[in-house]
Amino acid sequence: MAARYGVLLANLGTPEAPTPKAVRQYLAEFLGDPRVIDAPRWLWWPILHGVILRIRPPKVAKAYASVWQEEGSPLLAIGRRQQRALTARLAEETGDAIPVELAMTYGKPSMEEAGLKLREAGVERILVLPLYPQFSRTTTGAVFQRLAKALAPCPHLPELRFVRDYHDHPDYIDALAASVRDHWAQHGDRGRLLMSYHGIPKRYVDNGDPYSRHCETTSRLLAEALSLNDDEWFQSYQSRFGREEWLKPYTDETLKQWGADKTECVDVISPAFAADCLETLEEIDAENRHYFQEAGGGRYRYIPALNDRAEHITLLANLVRQHTDGW
Repeated sequence: MAARYGVLLANLGTPEAPTPKAVRQYLAEFLGDPRVIDAPRWLWWPILHGVILRIRPPKVAKAYASVWQEEGSPLLAIGRRQQRALTARLAEETGDAIPVELAMTYGKPSMEEAGLKLREAGVERILVLPLYPQFSRTTTGAVFQRLAKALAPCPHLPELRFVRDYHDHPDYIDALAASVRDHWAQHGDRGRLLMSYHGIPKRYVDNGDPYSRHCETTSRLLAEALSLNDDEWFQSYQSRFGREEWLKPYTDETLKQWGADKTECVDVISPAFAADCLETLEEIDAENRHYFQEAGGGRYRYIPALNDRAEHITLLANLVRQHTDGW
């Protein structure tokens, strides 16, 4: 019997290997997306193919190699665990075998591969669940556009529903708060909490992207859930690229200043990431740790992404049930 519906989990993507060649292929697709870099193609293409894809792949490949796991890329390995855990939870809660597939906006598994598996399961209705709590045209918007491209040649389209964001969902805030509390219980004390979100160009927000507003709401709700005073937490943005102004304050500059101020202990969480990846494991847990301690800071502790924590799977299962009501 065909499934009532299927779930398509979507995330950003990853190189297939920590090598310059694989990284070059991945970056060409990622940075070639106009939703990520919206510069005119006549201007951007020579920069991308003539400069960036010649210079950056070896450096980025080295960074990937430092976090690569036996199962491969952390983002993909964790994504598979999330897929399996959500499949099991939905079966337990609904009594149905609901297919869950994982797809990446860039790289593999592709939208086409995931869609084919859902089609083979007899799925006629698909809930698309991008693993981005806060909406941005550069992430969730890119998932929508990539999916539309994948479906364009199909002679028989499925019925679709799409989770736009869940930045203020109570279960999401509860899951974040539980991860912070568990971290504090493990270490026996509290550091100043830095909530670091992936940045985007400020111009995108000026033009209507709601991303920063969503991040600010998440931060405020998490601080309230943890009963933090204003001086006990701070919000910043990481992973900027190029010379254009991005959302501020910048995470690296914040941590350098906190180090210079001799801050004794910092706890860093990255609420925009549903799974640990290069930007959390290498950039936050390694690179920014170095900035903070090199500047004179004390203890530096990274709080892992929600990954496949039970509270996170509960959130995802609840999102599925809420958005498939009537199916």
